[in-house]
Amino acid sequence: MQSGDLLDLDVTDVAHGGVFVARHEGRVVFVPDAIPGERVRARLTDTAKSSFWRAEALEVLEASRHRRPHVWSPADIGTAPENRPGGADFGHIDLEHQRELKQRVLRDALKRFGGVDSDVVVAAAGADETPDGTGWRTRVSLHVDGDGRIGPFAARSHRVVEVDDLPLATPAIAESVARGRSAAPGRLDLVQPSDGRVRALARPETPRRRGRGGPRPAADPALRETVIERVGDREFRVDAGGFWQVHRLAPVALRDAVHSGLRSAGRTVDPDAWHLDLYGGVGLLAAAVAELGGTATRITSVESDTRATDHAGENLAEWVGARAETGRVDRWLAQVEETASAAERARLRAGVTVLDPPRSGAGRDVVDSLLRLRPATLVYVACDPVALARDLGMLRAGGYAPVSLQGLDLFPHSHHMEAVAVLTDEGPLS
Repeated sequence: MQSGDLLDLDVTDVAHGGVFVARHEGRVVFVPDAIPGERVRARLTDTAKSSFWRAEALEVLEASRHRRPHVWSPADIGTAPENRPGGADFGHIDLEHQRELKQRVLRDALKRFGGVDSDVVVAAAGADETPDGTGWRTRVSLHVDGDGRIGPFAARSHRVVEVDDLPLATPAIAESVARGRSAAPGRLDLVQPSDGRVRALARPETPRRRGRGGPRPAADPALRETVIERVGDREFRVDAGGFWQVHRLAPVALRDAVHSGLRSAGRTVDPDAWHLDLYGGVGLLAAAVAELGGTATRITSVESDTRATDHAGENLAEWVGARAETGRVDRWLAQVEETASAAERARLRAGVTVLDPPRSGAGRDVVDSLLRLRPATLVYVACDPVALARDLGMLRAGGYAPVSLQGLDLFPHSHHMEAVAVLTDEGPLS
């Protein structure tokens, strides 16, 4: 068979990445916009690999009881696949079943790649989540093409799809989009910080330059406006165009998950120990740890973005032992290994290290450094279950034991999720 051929497929499972599993004559076929238990008509889109094919769902022949009208009507299966906007690939599934499917993906990844058998659940972001899981995005990225069209990319493409609504966005952002905006080709970010006012941040395409000469286009100064984000009674300074959690409830949910994970592990935060926040951003998780240790807590936040580090220094100023340092985490840890005194190593071994790496995970070099430095407790915050599981597998092989695992649905109606794992040092394996 070849791309373009039609197949009727029985969908049997969910896979990592927002696609579902079917089989044709024993070969795996990955297809989006389906649900396990359904029979769908699909069109093959990629038959190049012998191990699996890819397809796009065109029609539901036998529907699951968990199927609902898509929360974002342009992305419904009744729309031609090339016109369905991306970003809500679970929006056709009832909310509770979405979380069950995410649990399945997380548990399977932990077992297959990390050797961890877990009954971890994926829970809602908080009690204030909307019943239908909409209205949560405080940050939205749209794209502007050469013809001035503004919208999300079509799923699995770089073609702009114009839409009339953004149901996952906060009402203020959705209203701002509905009023319409003009922008140069590139990206348009809409950001609503805690003050409630929506900022439109233009990120125009950077023209290709020949050789090394030629001016670079000036960045929109609005990207560097300092805005305030509130987490409970605490304020965090962050650039409008900088990184902050997109779900309006996510910062509180992650802070609480760090606290509850440490409590369930029976760990306290010793203010005299040396604690680390790796990939620290503007200090959200560093503050979560330091809150448990008191004003004298020694904690260092490490972040590669200079602006974020500057803000972290301000956001952590109430802790006299807090520092914010700019650097790549792998290189920073290597330097600590080379230069730390015996007393510093002892304080680090008594401390908590929290890490929130990018989607690719921490990786071998960072994990190996942590295994040599051996903090007493690791808190790993992950946005990718497979990357988390692989790193956990390496940490377990080095003598760390996971004692707490939590899943958080910080991205309703998409396949994405967050997980928080707490590990304690059981000693190197002999």
